[in-house]
Amino acid sequence: MNTIKKLPDAEFEIMKVVWANEPPITTGIIMEQLGKEKEWKAQTILTLTVRLVERGFLRTEKNGKERTYFPLIGKEDYLKFETGDFMERFHDNSFASLVTTLYDGKKIKDSDLDELAKWLKDRRD
Repeated sequence: MNTIKKLPDAEFEIMKVVWANEPPITTGIIMEQLGKEKEWKAQTILTLTVRLVERGFLRTEKNGKERTYFPLIGKEDYLKFETGDFMERFHDNSFASLVTTLYDGKKIKDSDLDELAKWLKDRRD
């Protein structure tokens, strides 16, 4: 598999729709689930899917007049890549730095820390 590269936000939005649906997915499904919300025209969706094919995130097949798309990179693989990149770039691979930043910024509550402590304990047992 090729090295995963960071997706621009608009392409990531398309991939979220692809991952949320059973393949194959059509541009019509993407338009229905995302186009109206984002106020994107059909041509925008087509341009973004072409880019995702070129980047190796999607495979496409033509069925008559309609194109169908299949994910080549899974959601979990992409999220692992993004999370690892984020941790490295912003927290020097320090989990403590991440949690401290979230806690100090009031983005994580004491109940979240309790849940995290339980999760850690379960992993160690």
